[in-house]
Amino acid sequence: MNPQERDEMARLLPSPGEPVLSSDRHDLLKEHLMRELTREVPETAEPATTPVPPVPRERPRRRRPALLAVPLATAAAVVAAAVLTGTVGSRTPTADADAAGLLNRIAEVAAARAAVPVRDDQYVYVRTQSAMTFSADDVRVLREASWTAVDGSRAGLRRITVLVGPPARPRDPFSSYSKGTHDMRLAPDPNTDTLRELQALPTDPDALLQKIYAGTNAEGRARQSAALERIGDMLPDATLLPALDAALYRAAARIPGVSVVTRAEDYTGRPGIGLSFQDRDGRTVWVFDRKTLAFLGTTDQALLDVGIADRAGRTPGA
Repeated sequence: MNPQERDEMARLLPSPGEPVLSSDRHDLLKEHLMRELTREVPETAEPATTPVPPVPRERPRRRRPALLAVPLATAAAVVAAAVLTGTVGSRTPTADADAAGLLNRIAEVAAARAAVPVRDDQYVYVRTQSAMTFSADDVRVLREASWTAVDGSRAGLRRITVLVGPPARPRDPFSSYSKGTHDMRLAPDPNTDTLRELQALPTDPDALLQKIYAGTNAEGRARQSAALERIGDMLPDATLLPALDAALYRAAARIPGVSVVTRAEDYTGRPGIGLSFQDRDGRTVWVFDRKTLAFLGTTDQALLDVGIADRAGRTPGA
């Protein structure tokens, strides 16, 4: 990482004092530090080069320098500094340090947005751009707009505009994905979360993560990947719900396997900073605007717009 990228990462990561450590982690840190401070150093040892085994930690694995005997006042200062900066590993696995810091910073920005007032008779509008692969020689670029009833009680609409693809052909089973614009009715789906159901989710990150984990029906790394996929599915609609949006990012910061991509692009080529994790089909990269930290989508699907519309087929504010 060059100095410019390092400075940019420092700006995006949270200020010292975040994340706040739990009381049991404070105690663990103090106990270990005091044990290191008071243990005897062999006379033949050279303090400057004698290594001390690092505290076992899940992620990331970094070797810490040896801690030698120092005055008590200095020891207290070291404890305070370590507690504030969170430099000692937690017993609970989390995303890597840079990713967790970036996710918590994104959560702060999300929480600061104003909530969007929504009525039950309105629709959530989401517009994206992505591709659909039919064969190695047939990859179609789609721009999709969807309208989903806020309370899930009414049919919605999906409007597909095929930007790159073959023209319509007679008896084509994939005519909805031929070049041009096609409307499809969206019947209410009990397996799709409505905005009202998202509003009912807990906004405490730990409680939210446990609820997400409970719905994965998986264990270990598969459960972690499924949880991150589930969070990613909720992110577009959650931009309308600041408290939930922030909780989703803070929950993701508690899941191991997330890493920072300093230079990333969404599907349309918009540049930003990325967060990468393993999923069932490979790796997914969430992309965020480098300045505003707004969610741009992923490397496979760009999020172009989210809002509230009064009727299916109308854009927000129309």
